Amino acid sequence: MSVLDQIKQFTTIVADSGDFESIAQYKPQDATTNPSLILAAAQKESYSKLIDEALQFGKAKGGSLDEQTEWALDKLLVNFGSEILKIVPGRVSTEVDARLSFDKDATIEKALRLIALYKDNGVAKERILIKIASTWEGIQAAHILETKHDIHCNLTLLFGFGQAVACAEAGVTLISPFVGRILDWYKASTGKTYSATEDPGVVSVSNIYKYYKAHGYKTIVMGASFRNTGEIEELAGCDFLTISPNLLAELQKDNKKLERKLSPEASKNEKIEKVSFFNDEKKFRWELNEDPMATEKLSEGIRKFAADGVKLETTLRERIQKL
Repeated sequence: MSVLDQIKQFTTIVADSGDFESIAQYKPQDATTNPSLILAAAQKESYSKLIDEALQFGKAKGGSLDEQTEWALDKLLVNFGSEILKIVPGRVSTEVDARLSFDKDATIEKALRLIALYKDNGVAKERILIKIASTWEGIQAAHILETKHDIHCNLTLLFGFGQAVACAEAGVTLISPFVGRILDWYKASTGKTYSATEDPGVVSVSNIYKYYKAHGYKTIVMGASFRNTGEIEELAGCDFLTISPNLLAELQKDNKKLERKLSPEASKNEKIEKVSFFNDEKKFRWELNEDPMATEKLSEGIRKFAADGVKLETTLRERIQKL
């Protein structure tokens, strides 16, 4: 049995890709996308039909060029998500524009718009996770979407323990702590080389998982942004793991015996002090401020996702002008 098949015995595997062919190859339960992945996939000729449809949709909406472009971009994200849902049996994560990361109301508005577009495509909201950056505003928006609109959310760009606690308190469906990006920061800061067992990203996600299980939180922990298969193997047993196609391929080829590292039963016996951040903005922001890694990687991640979103938007704007 491959390492991938062994992990699937106790962890839900999610494909981290916008490429339909690679998603179908590994038979994951769910899939996640972001502007960077959609931007890369949109360069392929095989996806031109989805882009053309989104452009025509935006043009037909009328209004200013900016408004037409925004509609086209939203429609493109939903088109990709809808196609992915023909391949995976579970859910797809679709990301809210990273430029809205500090605007609670605009995040809610965008999420509702994306869900409405999915509905127009015949996709029920139960199969969608709205992906939102784990800022204070993003977590508050997710709480409202979950509790008032019954819309499931995936809180992404999560690097700090305080972010994770606030998300659980907010009742969000799922969080995506970024394992590899945490490792990147520590390697750059310390100059050290870390084994998989001492990898700071692995340690962070393990601690979050154990805290959630010890205190009975239902929020799903989905490790993300992996740099190597060692990180994935050390998190075997985590609720979900979202993995890129190249690492899925490595896990599929490896047949060594895998040891389960995380389990709800073992974690429930952990003696971990309960803390709270969701209802105290000052405390949340201070906790984040005191973690330079989380502060820097959150800001950097928002900038990178926003930049790729702008690139995609610029391409769509130029093409709409030619219609």
